[in-house]
Amino acid sequence: MEQETILILDFGGQYKQLIARRVRECQVYSEILPHTTPVAELRARAPKGIILTGGPSSVYAPGAPTCSAELFDLGVPVLGICYGAQLMAYRLGGRVQPADTSEYGRTDLSLAADSPLFSDVPPSTTCWMSHTDRITALPLGFRATAHTPNCPVAAMEDSSRRLYAVQFHPEVVHTPEGEAMLRRFVRDICGCQGAWQMASFAQTEIKALRDKVGQKRVLLALSGGVDSSVTAALLSRAIGKQLTCVFVDHGLLRKNESEQVKAIFGPGGDFNLDFVGVDARERFFGALKGVVDPEQKRKIIGEQFIRTFEETANRLGEMHFFAQGTIYPDVVESGAGSDGAVIKSHHNVGGLPKGIRFEGIVEPLRMLFKDEVRLLGLELGLPRALVYRQPFPGPGLGVRIAGEVTPEKVRMVQEADAIFQEELSRFGVDTGAGQFFAALTNLRSVGVMGDHRTYDYAVALRAVLTSDYMTATAARLPYDLLEACMTRIVNTVPGVNRVLYDLTSKPPATIELE
Repeated sequence: MEQETILILDFGGQYKQLIARRVRECQVYSEILPHTTPVAELRARAPKGIILTGGPSSVYAPGAPTCSAELFDLGVPVLGICYGAQLMAYRLGGRVQPADTSEYGRTDLSLAADSPLFSDVPPSTTCWMSHTDRITALPLGFRATAHTPNCPVAAMEDSSRRLYAVQFHPEVVHTPEGEAMLRRFVRDICGCQGAWQMASFAQTEIKALRDKVGQKRVLLALSGGVDSSVTAALLSRAIGKQLTCVFVDHGLLRKNESEQVKAIFGPGGDFNLDFVGVDARERFFGALKGVVDPEQKRKIIGEQFIRTFEETANRLGEMHFFAQGTIYPDVVESGAGSDGAVIKSHHNVGGLPKGIRFEGIVEPLRMLFKDEVRLLGLELGLPRALVYRQPFPGPGLGVRIAGEVTPEKVRMVQEADAIFQEELSRFGVDTGAGQFFAALTNLRSVGVMGDHRTYDYAVALRAVLTSDYMTATAARLPYDLLEACMTRIVNTVPGVNRVLYDLTSKPPATIELE
């Protein structure tokens, strides 16, 4: 990790997280940084290469995000993607202008076979374009290495300086040879060996945790989900009995989940950790009363979590660090560490609230994607059934209920979700490759049951397939399964008279409802 790092400078592109994932798939550590990161800091990080992301701006517009031309003299390979390509051309003396014809979507692409970036790629392929500007004059020392019917400079390079740029998006699946291009850049042009493995990460992180914590005590927020369970295993391996796990039942859990978590992690359970259970249902429902805004709900839940743990720590004796299972998608979507937009606030991102008594936060999974967390869990010896269980958001059912959260609404979601899970199992659907759950919409509609008029809520069933949880597509579930779910839910869950299936991918939607 310290020897092989690809830094990704964010210029506001929607695909920045995909770039990071593709680099990690080359077994090389990647990290997203703001485009404003000083060149001196980049130099101090000693990256093997730098990637400039896309973005919505025009490089010649007043106030457009930019970078120092000194960036291109660091002596490490640089790859510009879309806006990053235009910025490289613009900063090095080329010209960027509005295109006569904008390009969006899949486009035919012709490549120069002698380019180091394309040596393993057929000379004719397709790519994913999304731009209104284009490079109209190359900087000194550059040559065009690709073109499309409407874009004469779809790629350019100065191989002597190891500077490369592509107008298209190699990181998305719609560019079929994009993975090979990025691998060429990372492994061949940047010279990375591919040392980013979970075994080495585990060893490095265990040592880092021991160095940070010393002889002090750590309080872990344990939900029983994948992220917090892997965090517990890693911390237990690193600091042993200095770890205390606190499980907060905030009333927003899945049906019977509180009992299940206690059976796995509590006294006499499979893991037998130092485990403390806290019933905080009344507290959370009181704080959420009357609140309908999704961001406000998330922040209230996060604040109440922290305060509950702090009060618990006071009863347990001196606790120095607060640990939680924050992962990289949480960080990226919250806009932390980059210039990206805040998609949604995550309760476990943003630091400690003012006045809290802990010395600091311990987040050993903060730079890992979900699939990497699962691999780490297996590396640490956790059961595969636990590692690949259905993910569950930190705010729980609070983000699976649109509008105000009440005990009655929670009951509806719990019952509907339990039915959905039972039918998925009965129909033999593999749920390990995504996320499958029921949510409660804020839609109420007229229905008829037993010759009586009803005016009740609609449940939305959500089933998505994903590897990294940054993008997702709707699962094509059998119609008979959906019909079985509908019949059982409307007949057995009071307050629900309609069942919908959410077909929306991510993007444009997020996986959770709120």
